[in-house]
Amino acid sequence: MRRLWVFLVLLSFFFASCEPKVGKEVPQNRPYTINAALKLTKHARCRMDCRHITASEIQAVLEKGTINWKKSEPNGKPDPKYAVEGTTSDGQLVRVIVAPKQEVNVIITVIDLQQEWQCDCH
Repeated sequence: MRRLWVFLVLLSFFFASCEPKVGKEVPQNRPYTINAALKLTKHARCRMDCRHITASEIQAVLEKGTINWKKSEPNGKPDPKYAVEGTTSDGQLVRVIVAPKQEVNVIITVIDLQQEWQCDCH
């Protein structure tokens, strides 16, 4: 009986060590170059101004954010597009749509996922 108890205790420690750690992000292979230069479209600049988001905040989201594959178009034509979500330095939860092109990350748009902004971007 004691052996069974020891076995069960050891088994519970094994499974506890296999559980994912809450709050720790699993590194992802990025389909874009993290340190590439940013090229902001006119639309992206307008959205950033309206939503008070800086280029450095976009860069941080690209570095540390999570790719939302449901909102991404990895087989998009003419270029693939990726929806990267993360939190800015001032706490905004944003989605950055990026289209990587060689050594440049083209930023298509930036969306605030928590607040609706009245932007006049065409």
